[in-house]
Amino acid sequence: MSTRGSRNTMWRALATLVTIGIAAALALSISPKLGLDLSGGTQIVLQTQDTDRVKANSESTDRGLEVLRGRVDALGVSEPTLARSGSNRIIVELPGIQDPREAAEVIGQTAQLSIHGVDSIATQEQIDAAQKDPDSLVVQDENGEYLNLKPQALDGDEVSDASFGLPDQSSDWVVTIDFSKSGSNAWAKVTGEAACFAGGDPQRRIAILLDNKVISSPQVVVGGTSGTVCDIGQTGGNTQISGDFTKTTAEDLSVLIKGGALPVPVEVIEQRTVGPTLGASAIDASAKAAIIGILLTGIFIVFAYRLAGLMASLALATYALISYALLVWLGATLTLPGLAGFVLAIGLAIDANVLVLERAREEYAVRGRDGLAPALTTGFNKAWSAIIDSNVTTLLAGFLLVFFASGPVKGFGVTLSIGVIASMISALIVARTFTEFLVRRPFMIRNPQLSGIANTGRMRRWINDSGLNLVRRSGLWVTITAAVAVISIGGIVAKGLNLGVEFTGGRLLEYSTSDQVSVETARDAVSDAGFPQAVVQASSSDTAGEENITVRTDDISNDEAAKIEVALGSVGGEIEKQRDELIGPSLGDELRNKAMIAFLIAVGAQMLYLAWRFRWTYAAAAVLSMSSVVLTVVGIFAWWGKPIDGIFLAAVLSIIGLAVNDTIVVFDRIREHTAANKGRRLREVVNEAILHTIPRTINTGLGAMFILGALAFLGGDSLTDFALALLFGLAIGIVSTIFTASSIAILLEERWPQHDEPRSKRVVDPYADVAVAGRESGTV
Repeated sequence: MSTRGSRNTMWRALATLVTIGIAAALALSISPKLGLDLSGGTQIVLQTQDTDRVKANSESTDRGLEVLRGRVDALGVSEPTLARSGSNRIIVELPGIQDPREAAEVIGQTAQLSIHGVDSIATQEQIDAAQKDPDSLVVQDENGEYLNLKPQALDGDEVSDASFGLPDQSSDWVVTIDFSKSGSNAWAKVTGEAACFAGGDPQRRIAILLDNKVISSPQVVVGGTSGTVCDIGQTGGNTQISGDFTKTTAEDLSVLIKGGALPVPVEVIEQRTVGPTLGASAIDASAKAAIIGILLTGIFIVFAYRLAGLMASLALATYALISYALLVWLGATLTLPGLAGFVLAIGLAIDANVLVLERAREEYAVRGRDGLAPALTTGFNKAWSAIIDSNVTTLLAGFLLVFFASGPVKGFGVTLSIGVIASMISALIVARTFTEFLVRRPFMIRNPQLSGIANTGRMRRWINDSGLNLVRRSGLWVTITAAVAVISIGGIVAKGLNLGVEFTGGRLLEYSTSDQVSVETARDAVSDAGFPQAVVQASSSDTAGEENITVRTDDISNDEAAKIEVALGSVGGEIEKQRDELIGPSLGDELRNKAMIAFLIAVGAQMLYLAWRFRWTYAAAAVLSMSSVVLTVVGIFAWWGKPIDGIFLAAVLSIIGLAVNDTIVVFDRIREHTAANKGRRLREVVNEAILHTIPRTINTGLGAMFILGALAFLGGDSLTDFALALLFGLAIGIVSTIFTASSIAILLEERWPQHDEPRSKRVVDPYADVAVAGRESGTV
């Protein structure tokens, strides 16, 4: 080994140790942040609305957010989360809340700010009576004392602004309130009345209330700079409240007074409630699927690539650690689709290792006399381009989900993107370190067959001996693809798409019952409760194989949803809410449009990237092939009547990444072979390149299928459809890559041949490639 090579190996080994050490430390020290669909609770998305006086923008939404924060705190919810999304939306997450009615009512109200004079300190009799009278004027002040208030003197509409600051030559923070014209007169009147009483008298105080809760009850200062006297009060259109304020408390009070009444009305456009048992069972099912999938994938890779496959499997385990560590370090919220993305990425992470090991096998078949290490090094060098290109296309799909999806599906995009980055670290650093260590052991040098690199593999030997010509009938493959597309479109037209509530708007409720209930009985109970148009179905539970009852309706209120729950309880015994999703019609339209935009952008982005990396003919072939895969999967779901929802969108964008990923590997080899075989017929070169990549395509697909199969069988309704869509997409994508994409590329290249290839796109490699029959091809 050269000094430079030895130094590189040392640095990779050091990077591997540091990476694994840091990942382990992060994984053990930071707890994951679970989304409400895993931990249980309620998420409410509010959209602020324009009024004649105020526009719904970032500033007014931020003011509304602070008001809502105080209301949520009053609910006593543990660790609530409130955040602005965009310029006019507020996301409220309430862990543990299973009945969203109280939360939605409190959060959705337009807050009432009022200002009162104080009449007296309330007696115990008045306090007791007030607890039975919601309209009572007995309130508890900020110090815990009960006050008996006078009728309202001002409301929030008469407060024009509030701010905090330090007066000149003073170190005490104050809150300044500005009034409108009518508010200024009312303020002068209420303070003039209070000024007629002696200092310390309760009637000398003014109480400022928000939602009937005292946020401040200062005493009116008479004389001095305020100019306040009996019956005249404070004039000038503003006043200052002083006290033992810090900067923070002064700012909070000014925000409450300014925001008092929500500056703009809010509308609930999305509401999701998940029961705690559903989230726990989903975590359990995903964990089992991940463990079983990793074991099956690891066994398969070891069977296919022997000890080198074992090293790849160990690297796969470190990938899971690195991916999880990145997830918790970035503070990303782990959602149910995010769990699926995490598990899926494990299956995809093996792709880079398979690419490298297959290339290493080819190199060893030609230069076995040079040993295992040079073959492995060349395998990594030659696979680099395909690994980068294929991961970039998957990252594009992940980023589109992050920007265009909402709710838990956005979490899938986050974990998928993190998984892709982690898989590249695992394959290009960790796996390389492990396999290089293996092939340099004296035992392995003496017994190269045990490495898995020195043998060609049964599939490759069969391919070499078969004399297959897969592109001879390229026109036939394209015709078959077109026929399948027509059948798929027929399903979409004849059966229609079963769009989920995310795309149509409406409400989806899911319940588990202690007694077994037939769908007919549940449907009759829901109909008798006043919802004859509701769609009632059975759905598989994520636990013990039991069936739940799902009810899909139009956009109904929380009270109406409670009636459905009572009706089902009357026939099913003890009932537990598993899921409750409410999507407003405007948001449904928006999500449907975003889904279409995401798909079009995905197709356009993939085509532009491939046109840049290859040629427009290859880009068009890849996009047409990928589109046919997506159309076929959509057609299967249409004929089957399966739901088309946000989870399906995540699956479709993943299919786009997977299909293009496979195609890129084949096209990368075609480009390499074409550059090295200028004098040969295009179809011969393309066929040779396809045959060289078939073992990688099939082995990678099988590795991912083990993971997806485990998800399909163990994931319950929440993940089964996702896994099925990806299984269909993966299987169809393999066939499409081998037959459709390459056939279209040949037809386009023959129609518009390339005469002068830019040097920047040539693959310059000092090593010759290996032909199907085992002969050495020329160098570039």
